[in-house]
This record gives sequence, structure tokens and C-alpha cells, in this order.
Amino acid sequence: MENKPTHYVYQVTDAGQETGEEKSGYWTKIGAAWPHKDGKGYSISMGVVPLDGRLVLRERPEEEEPAQTAESELASA
Repeated sequence: MENKPTHYVYQVTDAGQETGEEKSGYWTKIGAAWPHKDGKGYSISMGVVPLDGRLVLRERPEEEEPAQTAESELASA
């Protein structure tokens, strides 16, 4: 497993407002994901398990500073 996650896990709760085709919502980063060596899945580490909303897995931004990893954020939670 690589040191830096390739994806982040977010909890998204609806804000109740519609913006075009999608509803706006509150996005909270709650975890990170690392790809398996065989490329057929991910290992996911989450700091919390939400009771509502939905989970969204998104690629980690390229421009992010290396010190700002979800793993370090989860360790401090």
C-alpha cells in the first residue's frame, strides 16, 4: 500500500438547495483510500462512520501539499 492515498472519502449531506441538475450539499472528509496492488479494489480507512447522507469516493487533488494527507488528519481525530 502506497504511503499517500489516491482517493478521499467524503460524507455528503443534502443542503436542500438545487443548483442546476444536482442538489448542493455539505461535504466532510472522513477517510482515505489506497488501491490494491492488483488494481481490483481499495483499502479504505475512515475516522468516522456516518449515520446519514451518502459516501463519495473522489480522487485526491494533485496540487495538495504532501503534509495534508487524510491519514495524518485521521490520526489527530
